[in-house]
Amino acid sequence: MLTAVLRLGGCSQAWRSVRMASSGVTRQKPLANKVALVTASTDGIGFAISRRLAQDGAHVVISSRKQQNVDRAVATLKGEELSVTGTVCHVGKAEDRKQLVAMAVKLHGGIDILVSNAAVNPFVGNLMDVTEDVWDKVLNVNVKATALLIKEVVPEMEKRGGGSVVIVSSIGAFYPLPGLCPYNVSKTALLGLTKNLALELAQKNIRVNCLAPGLIKTNFSNMLWADKAREDSIKESMHIMRIGKPEECAGIVSFMCSEDASYISGETVVVGGGTPSRL
Repeated sequence: MLTAVLRLGGCSQAWRSVRMASSGVTRQKPLANKVALVTASTDGIGFAISRRLAQDGAHVVISSRKQQNVDRAVATLKGEELSVTGTVCHVGKAEDRKQLVAMAVKLHGGIDILVSNAAVNPFVGNLMDVTEDVWDKVLNVNVKATALLIKEVVPEMEKRGGGSVVIVSSIGAFYPLPGLCPYNVSKTALLGLTKNLALELAQKNIRVNCLAPGLIKTNFSNMLWADKAREDSIKESMHIMRIGKPEECAGIVSFMCSEDASYISGETVVVGGGTPSRL
């Protein structure tokens, strides 16, 4: 009986190998030797994405506003024998954006992938109470800096013959999260940025897609799930009634950056446990 099972397992493995070979893609490392930049990537969703891209073969440059966070994240991932480096980058600062791109080019010769994950949320309350300073900060970091970083990266992707950009939005773009009005609006703007850039950059062989996470258990989203009553209220809108994990966002980003997604551009993928996601 055991021999038969082993033989069956061997046949199954052989068949998988044939299928993989016929596809022309090495499934174990679908991003082998690609160079990826990931912003806001020392914790939460950004960190999980960085780990997955590196596990799938990419050389990943992570970034954060604080050096100690960069050092900790790099040490963790290097301890897992992954190809990861890092630098301080405040995406709202032009000199930091340029330094991030220059570092990737210096270390790895170019850039194939950008995951724009940085965002701020300095306000909780009603939309009518939002000050001009808050609007400026949210839109500058969440929207304008994203567009300008992509602009910085595109020439390097062109030199490589193309590339893939993933913009991280939020379920709040579709289903407003209570009290986070400016943040919600900025994340809706990223859906439009994705559509416009996908159209404009297609001729350069650069694909642009968007990830919209739902309620994911991170430090950034703590205010939404630390309070049990608020957490329960949000979960009522989901089909899968639990909080997501950062790792549940990472695989889809790796897919969107791989050749398996070579005919996908301008799309937003919601990873939200079934939360309503239509404008």
